[in-house]
Amino acid sequence: MAVKAAANAGFDRLERRSADEREAALIAALAKLVAHAKQASAYYSELLADIAPRDIKDLSVLARLPVTRKAALKKLQEGKPPFGGLEATPISRLARIFASPGPVFEPEAVRPDYWRYARALWATGLRPGDLLHNCFAYHFTPAGAMMETGALALGATVFPAGTGQTGLQVQTAAKLRPVAYSGTPDFLRTILEHADGQGADLSSIEIAHVTGGALLPDARAFYAQRAIEVMQSYGTAEIGLIAYESAAHEGLIADEGVIVEIVEPGTGTPVTDGETGEVLVTVLNPDYPLIRFATGDLSAILPGASPCGRTNRRIKGWMGRADQTTKVKGMFVHPHQIAEIVRRHPEISHARLLVGRERGADVMTLKVEAAQASGEFVRAIEASVQAVTRLKGHVEIAPAGTLPRDGKAIEDARDYGGQS
Repeated sequence: MAVKAAANAGFDRLERRSADEREAALIAALAKLVAHAKQASAYYSELLADIAPRDIKDLSVLARLPVTRKAALKKLQEGKPPFGGLEATPISRLARIFASPGPVFEPEAVRPDYWRYARALWATGLRPGDLLHNCFAYHFTPAGAMMETGALALGATVFPAGTGQTGLQVQTAAKLRPVAYSGTPDFLRTILEHADGQGADLSSIEIAHVTGGALLPDARAFYAQRAIEVMQSYGTAEIGLIAYESAAHEGLIADEGVIVEIVEPGTGTPVTDGETGEVLVTVLNPDYPLIRFATGDLSAILPGASPCGRTNRRIKGWMGRADQTTKVKGMFVHPHQIAEIVRRHPEISHARLLVGRERGADVMTLKVEAAQASGEFVRAIEASVQAVTRLKGHVEIAPAGTLPRDGKAIEDARDYGGQS
């Protein structure tokens, strides 16, 4: 297939730069970004007061710069709305403002491909004139806009499908015959299986770009059986694209518009390549210049360059959360939510959320130690699980003293097949 065959072609010359050329460019860009942020952002004017841009001679200087944690954004924004003073462009010059759960607000400036997703979609095989069936949310959060602006920058056409409404997704895709899908890894499977049941033909979908959750081995195998080339990316609502998969399927390649570090969780100290640590990202964005932004996600640097010919550093993929937070069906589940469920039910003495897979879908099981085990009690806890996490979960009563006391509130038991 022509689209698949072209997927290894580079998006631009930046992807095949030598390590020395890329590092020199990033050093210059970092010095410029720090100077701009100190001048235009109230937050960075204070945070980087003692940092002189002229002293940025190599990338090792990053380890001396302060870290800004994703977990702190909500508090910063409450103190200085709407963006905590991190922004370097006024609201009057923005295109859109988004609100992720928290709420945490994210700006989008007036610039083509603001979130830089064209590069990732190109690596997936999307080309000018292709129709993309975009199943990311267009409501409140920026995921839908990330994919749409990237696709439009490539010259592709977008159907803004959004989330849910599986029956309508099938009906529309069967009529419009899109070449590509974008959305969470499991939703495409839901759509395809629903189409099978309805006798609808969705064979036009040949490529898919997924994020918002791990692309697990069972899902990869399902799509491979249908000859759908699926590639994933890693990004956040604040940064946009961080890293993306190519047709080589060996790790995720760092975007050319960011600097990725792997550090000891909770610190800014870099770890040795190959060691697992927390992902820190500096995004070269003059409108929202996040510098050493701690995502709370875990990953590791892979050695060498990708066999596809792209030369930037690679990460192993999403390997969990430094704070135990994990994604289930594209939504974050946090340890503090498990604590809230326990608080609502004083009968529970200990609880642990197990996240697994059944029939190609994420499943949650909250195991609790409690003196009673009536059906009414279990149903009450399940209602709390849904109310607190906005996801359905099963509840199992465990005998007293049988759950691990290892400090974990969440255990992710999904098989990532060596990477996320």
